[in-house]
Amino acid sequence: MKVLVLYDYPPSPGGLATQGDLLFRGLKELGVEAHAVHFESAQEKEWYYRWFEPDIVLGVGYWGHTPHLILHPQRYGAQPVPWLVADGYIANYREVLNGLPLILVTSNWVKETYARDGINPDLIEVLPVGCDSEAFCPRPRSDPKVACVRESLGIAPEQIMILTVGGDAASKGSQEVMQALALIDAKAPDWKYVCKVWPQPRTEAQNLADLQLANHLGIDKNVVYTTNVVSRNFMPYLIGACDIYAAPSRLEGFGMPQVEAGACGKPVIGIRAMAMLDTLRHGETAFLAGVAQEIRILEATLGEESGYEEGHRVVFEQPRTADYRASVYDIADYLLQLMEDAELRRRMGEAGRKRAVELFDYRVVARRFLEIVSSRLGIE
Repeated sequence: MKVLVLYDYPPSPGGLATQGDLLFRGLKELGVEAHAVHFESAQEKEWYYRWFEPDIVLGVGYWGHTPHLILHPQRYGAQPVPWLVADGYIANYREVLNGLPLILVTSNWVKETYARDGINPDLIEVLPVGCDSEAFCPRPRSDPKVACVRESLGIAPEQIMILTVGGDAASKGSQEVMQALALIDAKAPDWKYVCKVWPQPRTEAQNLADLQLANHLGIDKNVVYTTNVVSRNFMPYLIGACDIYAAPSRLEGFGMPQVEAGACGKPVIGIRAMAMLDTLRHGETAFLAGVAQEIRILEATLGEESGYEEGHRVVFEQPRTADYRASVYDIADYLLQLMEDAELRRRMGEAGRKRAVELFDYRVVARRFLEIVSSRLGIE
């Protein structure tokens, strides 16, 4: 089998780029003839179509990337297989997507979202995102690289470090986590809450709002926001430095950091919804807070990124859930349990590590991809 993988290549530290790069790496290690190219690089993609003649053009993205991932390879007679996430609503390209023999998605929740919005579920197979379980592995606090991360963040050796990672923190549930920490602050062991966010203009206002909330709650001295540009080389040590990974996300099509935290042997706090029902096990690898609120919308305004003219208005027949809010009281209870019980943290971390290695290691995912393509498309 010859596979051309379309993603943000060479990979940036972002989730979609990492998703594509780990599958590409897994395929190469399994002996598959594979090449990678940037999903928007029309000339280079055409070059590969002509001389490499791939059996499969695997494209990583979301439904709005259909022109790059599907229409472009079809124009040159290549077989596209998109591997898609969802942003809560599939607004366009239904006819194109329904004309494919196979669509891969990252979780059962994403599959349900596509099916709800008119994509034939018989075309869809779930392929989880891979994890580099050798890089993301348990490390003691005494590891010099882990200790240096804690020191640089101002975390004392005896403090409990809680961590959230995302492009912004609020979408990963940081505001709910901060409210929960304010509820238990008086009785919890000494703690610091670290939010690692990506520096970008769109999140500056959100970061300021988050920090204002921390100040309003009276916990600002215990909240650290770090906005540095970092590589994937740093992330295993950042996660390794924490005691609890907390990300009860408002919208999550897979949850790569939650899986990576499990691979590092860290207990996770998530939300009992969306992809976390696939990736985490309540009471075993994680605590999943209940859903306190579903944010519903009646319409949306879309543009060129979705294949429409700017300002295109879509009105829904029924209200759509745009995102979720986890129960602050559940988060508070689960945080306190984990903060007070080192043995519980250890047990859940060990279970999370086992699950990550068995189900989400990038080589396991690559083998699963080959099985799906062989079964569904008859390509060996």
